[in-house]
Amino acid sequence: MIQKLTIARPDDWHLHLRDGAMLEAVLPETARHFARAIIMPNLVPPVVTGAQAAAYKDRIVAALPNDMSFEPLMTLYLTEDSDPEDIAAAHATGLIKAVKLYPAGATTNSASGVADFKNVRASLEKMAEIGLPLCVHGEVTHDDVDIFDREAVFIDTVLDPIRKATPGLRVIMEHITTKDGVAYVQDHATDLGATITTHHLIINRNHILVGGIKPHYYCLPVAKREEHRLALRAAATSGDKRFFLGTDSAPHLDGDKESACGCAGCFTATNTMALLAHVFEEDGALDTLEGFASRNGPQFYGLPVNDETITLVKNEQATVFPGKIESANGPVTVFDPGYDVFWTVAD
Repeated sequence: MIQKLTIARPDDWHLHLRDGAMLEAVLPETARHFARAIIMPNLVPPVVTGAQAAAYKDRIVAALPNDMSFEPLMTLYLTEDSDPEDIAAAHATGLIKAVKLYPAGATTNSASGVADFKNVRASLEKMAEIGLPLCVHGEVTHDDVDIFDREAVFIDTVLDPIRKATPGLRVIMEHITTKDGVAYVQDHATDLGATITTHHLIINRNHILVGGIKPHYYCLPVAKREEHRLALRAAATSGDKRFFLGTDSAPHLDGDKESACGCAGCFTATNTMALLAHVFEEDGALDTLEGFASRNGPQFYGLPVNDETITLVKNEQATVFPGKIESANGPVTVFDPGYDVFWTVAD
């Protein structure tokens, strides 16, 4: 039995750090284990221009503890008013590594997202020209589409037409949650990848709803049926280089989660690597964990694999994770898998 596993230091290809007091509280939780992360731009106001991305990166770097190393990989928030030339200029300097597409109203702070996809055609064509990836929150937001079907409908009615109309556009389907998303990636070998979160490998929709509403399991895209969770696990552990880790770790104050209109998001930065080791061992696939967490993402983004390593250790006693992370404005609950985990990251 493997009790110790050393892998290249992982990266997180989908991360929410927020700003201000929340940024200061949660950044160390990611930087402890991850070398780099794709930083989501859905602040209020959103990070739309190169200048705004540079300023946000400065705030992240300033919040990083002196004894930690971490590189924020910045993104721009795509709007119908985005300037293709500003996008290209920010990419040319090395500042931004991707552009994020939120359908308007799809998730937290997505009100400035895209409603009419014809209005972002020029930006998408410029991105295809310069090789800049598009990160996609893949859900439609139509009132007549059930929330559990929104990913599958998005693939058919939005994503596939966008890709066909924009040859060469590199697309990351972020936080896929369905067997439909897995199948779409597997059927399209060129210019397409997908991130999978830690929590979607662990929970299905029963975890949110059975026995009372569990607000700290509520996320968007919402967790689906068990058959979809199992499809995600099979994809993540398969060794297929098109699938890689994007935690979508999304901190919210407890008061904002535990309310009449609770915020969507699971905060997994603290314990993701231990949870992944548990999942991959459970599926007999520890040999593919390094690819999923440390190698496939850099390959898709055209970046080097990290030289540093981390070591995961399995202990006889269950690992005790902090239940909450304290911020200046209140606590943030750490994702609880609902079972004992015996893996930890060695100091």
